Amino acid sequence: MALMASSRMLTRADLDALPDDGLRHELIDGSLVMTPAPGMSHQDFVFALARALHAATAGTDLKVMMAPYDVALGPHVVEPDIVVAARSSFTERDLPTPPLLVVEVRSPSTAWIDEGRKRSLYEESGVNYYWLADPVEPSITVLTLIDGRYEQTAYSREDEALTLTNPFDIDVVPAQIVKG
Repeated sequence: MALMASSRMLTRADLDALPDDGLRHELIDGSLVMTPAPGMSHQDFVFALARALHAATAGTDLKVMMAPYDVALGPHVVEPDIVVAARSSFTERDLPTPPLLVVEVRSPSTAWIDEGRKRSLYEESGVNYYWLADPVEPSITVLTLIDGRYEQTAYSREDEALTLTNPFDIDVVPAQIVKG
């Protein structure tokens, strides 16, 4: 992961002017954050979890999107691994409002920002649910926004079933997601 500092705060226009170089580009706190494209096991996990979320939201007004897809949170532009929001909130370009759910899948190059600044950013922006998933030691940590702060409301690892009713009904087993 690279953090590109500038003598000035960068903007969405600066981000949009970047060439398509195969890296993930995000704009956080006026700085450009670049990460390499994720590996195959990471993407397999993201795809399997997105499929489970898609199945759980079938018949609702919710839409599931996977990265790369911009989520604009004020001056910040992030690309979470998975977002879930009302279908009507998405535009062709981005999701200009806080999603209902953000999922970040842990990787060695992004864990520190996913668990640090991005967690704070999602909390400050009013993202109601934030899941941190780990495909290496299969687990999902569920954080719920309560009185403006994230609290861990569920955790599942390996073969333990994660059964939730909020923000929608879903049953997932982290070890089964890893197997795709």
